[in-house]
Amino acid sequence: MTVPGEKIALFIDGANLYATAKSLGFDIDYKKLLGEFQSRGYLLRAFYYTAVIEDQEYSSIRPLIDWLDYNGYAVVTKATKEFVDQTGRRKVKGNMDIELAVDAMEIASTIDHMVLFSGDGDFRSLVEAVQRKGVRVTVISTVTTQPPMVADELRRQADVFTDIITLRNKIGREPSERPVRPREHGEPGQHPAFLQRPAGAPQRAGAAVEDDDENYE
Repeated sequence: MTVPGEKIALFIDGANLYATAKSLGFDIDYKKLLGEFQSRGYLLRAFYYTAVIEDQEYSSIRPLIDWLDYNGYAVVTKATKEFVDQTGRRKVKGNMDIELAVDAMEIASTIDHMVLFSGDGDFRSLVEAVQRKGVRVTVISTVTTQPPMVADELRRQADVFTDIITLRNKIGREPSERPVRPREHGEPGQHPAFLQRPAGAPQRAGAAVEDDDENYE
């Protein structure tokens, strides 16, 4: 998957990675994830992208963002936007595709290997553009769920596709190991409140979250 000594950059689509790991029944341990790729080459940068809901008294994504920011990740955030759909329902939209794509194109000339944690098919064109600059691209998602979490066009475009289930023992932990409460600067494995809502639980103030083709309701 990697070549010793090569320069690597990680691009983590936070919401997509969380949904993928959740579908497979484990949590991401971000400390272990960073260490795994530091051991594979020269890790130039590890980007983490997530939208945040502003004006909340407490947001469960904040501890994770703080922890990542203190522990070797370059965290990129932006505020979500509320809108009303055609049925009159309020929804919250947060998409980080543009931010991720801009960063990837800017850093492409200085890396040998891009590792993309996402299954979003919208990234196919980005992967192709980065490849034209001579960068190898690995996509990490899963095809073991029904339906698969990775778009077929993205998997085909990648130089290497790695099913995240094969990395479970290296970068994951069981949900039972999750801390009861966040620590001072956050704790790996904490995720946005709108992604943590149990199935069937009522939505707060009628809001749902939409990320283009992904609707976490």
